Amino acid sequence: MFQRTFIRQAQASRSLLSARPASTAPLALRRTSQLQPQFSRPLARLPAYRFYSTENKTENGENKENGPAEAEDPVRKELEEKKKEVVDLKDKYVRSVADFLNLQERTKREMENARNFAIQRFAVDLLESIDNFDRALLAVPADKLGAAKTEENKDLLDLVDGLKMTQHIMMNTLQKHGLERFDPSEPTEDGKPQKFDPNRHEATFMTKAEGKEDGEIMYTQSKGFVLNGRVLRAAKVGVVKNN
Repeated sequence: MFQRTFIRQAQASRSLLSARPASTAPLALRRTSQLQPQFSRPLARLPAYRFYSTENKTENGENKENGPAEAEDPVRKELEEKKKEVVDLKDKYVRSVADFLNLQERTKREMENARNFAIQRFAVDLLESIDNFDRALLAVPADKLGAAKTEENKDLLDLVDGLKMTQHIMMNTLQKHGLERFDPSEPTEDGKPQKFDPNRHEATFMTKAEGKEDGEIMYTQSKGFVLNGRVLRAAKVGVVKNN
């Protein structure tokens, strides 16, 4: 019974809706359609803007939200590399010039030393021969050297003169090449005795001597030699030591 009544009401409603004209549409729907604006052409699209936050940038220039920062200019990077290369090459050039100048000075100094001391070994071998001249002359008694030349001592005096002449020529020849002999027993320019110098003298003994100061040279055992300012052999001397 209930179903039949529901079906009848549904059929009646359907027939009523199909028979209603279009002009009888709800007033609210017609007013809404009248209020809508009428456009003759579509509106232009406004440009879209996007904003980013700069709070989350890391120290190495990367953004946590937007990825790595913009890449460095390759031309500027290459220019900086070339500048560093120029500075490095300039430093190497300056060092090379300084090393070359030092090499020149060292070579010049070595050549000069080689030239000045080329006869050093040869001169050392001659020192004993020069000393033998002194020993030969000292072997002749002083009274005979001071005596007048007679038939008896003529040969001896001629021999002594020959030894002195040979020694003098030899010393002059060696002096031309820078070899000189010095005698510590000779007084200085102001007439005072020479003092002991460990750079030029070798003390063989020390003893007391009246009237002399400590450190004075009182006896020369063998003379010294100098080659172009360099001590070739120190003089062997006796030194005064009163205290």
